[in-house]
Amino acid sequence: MRLIREGVAASPGIVIGQAHVLHWEVPRVPHASVAEPEIEREIERLHDAREWAKGRIRQIQEEAARRLGPVEAQIFEPQILMLDDTELVGGVETYIRENHLSAARAFEWRILELRSQWSHASHPMVMDRLNDLEDVEIRVLNWLLGLPDPDHTTAVDGDGIILVARDLTPSITVQLDRARILGIATDGGTRTSHWAILARSMGIPAVVRLGDLSDHVQSGDELILDGRIGRVVVEPAEEERRKYLEREARIQVWEKELAIFAHVEPVTLDGRRVSLRANIDLPAEAVPARDHGAQGIGLFRTEFLVVGRAAMPDEEEQYEAYRRVAEAFPDGAAYVRTFDVGGDKFPMFLHMPAEENPFLGWRAIRVCLDVPELFRTQLRALLRATAHGDVRIMLPLVNDVEEIERTRELVAQEEETLRRRGIPFNAGYKLGILIETPAAALDAAELARHADFFSIGTNDLVQYTLAVDRTNARLSKLYNPFHPSVVRLLHRISTVARSGGIEVSICGEMASNPLGTFLLLGLDITALSVGWPSIPETKKVIRSICIADAQRAAAQALTAATASDVIRCLEEGIGDAIDLSTYAER
Repeated sequence: MRLIREGVAASPGIVIGQAHVLHWEVPRVPHASVAEPEIEREIERLHDAREWAKGRIRQIQEEAARRLGPVEAQIFEPQILMLDDTELVGGVETYIRENHLSAARAFEWRILELRSQWSHASHPMVMDRLNDLEDVEIRVLNWLLGLPDPDHTTAVDGDGIILVARDLTPSITVQLDRARILGIATDGGTRTSHWAILARSMGIPAVVRLGDLSDHVQSGDELILDGRIGRVVVEPAEEERRKYLEREARIQVWEKELAIFAHVEPVTLDGRRVSLRANIDLPAEAVPARDHGAQGIGLFRTEFLVVGRAAMPDEEEQYEAYRRVAEAFPDGAAYVRTFDVGGDKFPMFLHMPAEENPFLGWRAIRVCLDVPELFRTQLRALLRATAHGDVRIMLPLVNDVEEIERTRELVAQEEETLRRRGIPFNAGYKLGILIETPAAALDAAELARHADFFSIGTNDLVQYTLAVDRTNARLSKLYNPFHPSVVRLLHRISTVARSGGIEVSICGEMASNPLGTFLLLGLDITALSVGWPSIPETKKVIRSICIADAQRAAAQALTAATASDVIRCLEEGIGDAIDLSTYAER
């Protein structure tokens, strides 16, 4: 049965293959009670199961450390912490003692109770926590019921398949054989799910939030998975299949051609040099980014260090992560974004308040300044990392000069702390801000007096300028980075930054769109940062155009009345320099 499902792109790539539907359901627990003399023995069994589960997760964590790196392996800490959580374990012991339930039945009851409490929140971070909870539940119950620990790697039959599941977990993902798994499609999940971050790091294309896709797909069905736009096609028609196969063949040829661009400089036809950097989520991505031709890191998202954690990450763990990225680019800069928590990223230890609109609430720099013990530790770790390379501190969602001033006061205090401890750092580091709101864009002249650089986060800037949730599929047609208001804000920010003598760069998805690249260069924004897989294709765009043509097209776009007019100006300006249809296929 032919079916098309639109979801959320979680890891880029287009693949065609047979589906393998993976079931990893919670085992059925029979009702069982225990006599009074057996209660303590049943509690002992509970703790034996906990210790075994922690040991097994540690083994998986060690495997992840070998394959991806020690920092990435920390993504399993939430599951280990859950198994020691008094809220969970204490509740199970109470059910055993007071209700005379078996350990398995009591554990199931307590998990159901916690899931009911947590499910009232719709935040993606809470959904990720439920995802980890279910992984823990399956492992503990299997031990208590005498069932084998599921080995999902052996459950996958065949090579070159697309994994379809209700959802995945980090422990499943890290054990997947990249040579056998072409892609992943899940009913639930988020782009920031722990397993999705691992999939990106492993280079596995993935689409999430596909509804009930796993109920409509059978193992062996042919699927087309587009991890660029977030689409899955089940049992495509022959003509549709043929077109995708042709596209796949063209893309493979194109990607081989693009591989050449990893080793050339990003310079326009008329000699304008562009700084081209990469966006990364994990330290392990720094080396692949460098190998793809990135000249540095334009956005290092640090939330992986806190999301899902029951305790704040210590200074040493953070320092090792930042140092690792800095050392991958001895001749390039690494822009490290301070914790952008809130919105859809909620550390367990912060007890984030329920908010009607969390993206307009307590998040990013607001959280950091309100929780100085978290912020100070990160600032010390970042300062220490400056001794190993050009590490730059980037503050997210800044609207007010006072937010920069308060941060500089904290940084100065932590500098003194490091001096007293005799720990080296580079006192010439730079501290700048992300421009992500219309307020910051309009107040750019004042902000430029206090910041060493600007980086424009186009994803949020578009969202806040147009009042369109970029994750809302119903509003996707309204989320348009080429809206005239967005273009004029970009022009204003660029003009102010150049007048103030500070660098302005782009680290949002707009820079990976060929028309977006053309527009940004035309607005004299010549420092771009994109997802590292997009580095070669962005470099090809840069080397195929003249900056003078881009400037003329951008000047016309600034007078356009509609987004369609803006796009028309850019398409006419770029002319035959770029085959835009090739990029549209990706």
